[in-house]
Amino acid sequence: MPTSGNLQHSINTRQLTMIGIGGVIGAGLFVGSGKAISAVGPGIVLVYLFTGLVIILVMRMLAELATASPETGSFSSYASRELGSWAGLSVGWVYAYHWCVTVAFEAIAGAAIANQLLPAVPTWLFSLIFMSALTGVNLAAVTSFARFEFWFAMIKVIAIVAFIGIGIAAVCGLFPHFHTPGTANLLGNGGLFPNGLAPLLVASLTVFFSYFGTELVTIAAGEATDPVQAVRASMRSIAGRILVFYVGSILVVVTLLPWNATQVTESPYAAVLDLLGVPGVQTIMNLIVLTAVLSCLNSGLYSSSRMLFALARRGEAPRLLGTTARSGVPVAGVLAASSAGFLAVVANYFLPTGAVFTFLLSSSGAIAVVVYLCICATQIVGRRTKTEAEIAELPVKMWGAPYLSYAVGVILLGIVCGMASTSDTRTPLALTLTVTGIAVGAGLIHQRRTTAVALVPAE
Repeated sequence: MPTSGNLQHSINTRQLTMIGIGGVIGAGLFVGSGKAISAVGPGIVLVYLFTGLVIILVMRMLAELATASPETGSFSSYASRELGSWAGLSVGWVYAYHWCVTVAFEAIAGAAIANQLLPAVPTWLFSLIFMSALTGVNLAAVTSFARFEFWFAMIKVIAIVAFIGIGIAAVCGLFPHFHTPGTANLLGNGGLFPNGLAPLLVASLTVFFSYFGTELVTIAAGEATDPVQAVRASMRSIAGRILVFYVGSILVVVTLLPWNATQVTESPYAAVLDLLGVPGVQTIMNLIVLTAVLSCLNSGLYSSSRMLFALARRGEAPRLLGTTARSGVPVAGVLAASSAGFLAVVANYFLPTGAVFTFLLSSSGAIAVVVYLCICATQIVGRRTKTEAEIAELPVKMWGAPYLSYAVGVILLGIVCGMASTSDTRTPLALTLTVTGIAVGAGLIHQRRTTAVALVPAE
């Protein structure tokens, strides 16, 4: 039976830290990075490094907010407190919307990968199995979600570390049948930027969105046994993770393979392993990417359901979404998030052209920028309202505030301008801004009505 009780504080620090790590490593790293490498050349390593530094600063701002007041709604709750309920409602709803769409996409993507491993099973059945299984995991208990995500993340970490280790061994000449290229692929094949600086913008956008998911740890903090310590530990290690997992592995790829090799676009990591003669490369990479996809699906169901729960508890979503079962799980929120996924999977099955699904994906394509801008604005405003004594007591502080905070805001606005000026990203930006505009309008109406009710004198 649903109750109006609270969530359970059952996620330990080890699990929350690994959830944070899992949020960084997505399927886009294993597959999507190939197009960015082909467009930019070896200099893509610098793009990953610079973009990673921006994400580190955004997460530092979020860590300052989250450790001061750990809440399930994370940046949505903080925006509602610092900027007004209209901001919390709008960013919370677009974030939940993004993950509902992503859940459906990951179910379909995972089914396509699984079908390559077992062609006899149709993709629609795989997608149904994945959605049903992970919905069940999220309905059981928050500890079930945490355990699954812990092991999903562990597999991804082991895969990345193993890949970097193999790559370093190859660069050092430890593979007898492989001739080490040295710096030839980095500098001798057109230089770092063989196609000039023009492709940098589009590639930067691709890289930027591949980092989305790092904020999940602050949402899960609301159900952690020691949220302040867990968020602090996780956020402090984000810099190392980005440098090792993204920059390190991409550096291995562009060092061992020519940037313009055909195999790079298809699957850069598989191409490197195949070049080094690692047996069963395609099957190994399919299993790793499938793990990353299922991890994203699992996280998407969790984060969207918890965001809906937080919105409902603040009166910014239907009250039913703010109820929990005896296990502390917001059942209605999980079912709402999974229902969107099931509907999109069914729509994709009956509409082979994917017109509806393509529209949904495009309309949520730039929500990462919306969320990060909101985090930036919330941290800046939050700092202004605090005294020097209150700032001194913050468990985690943003570096160089407020100057670095403003600099990050300018960079994020520059990304929006870049998207508006690029044909490949102009439509997703317009659709995302339309969805965001609708959410902001709803938030302003809600805030006005709430204020009007509060001003009515009691009889």
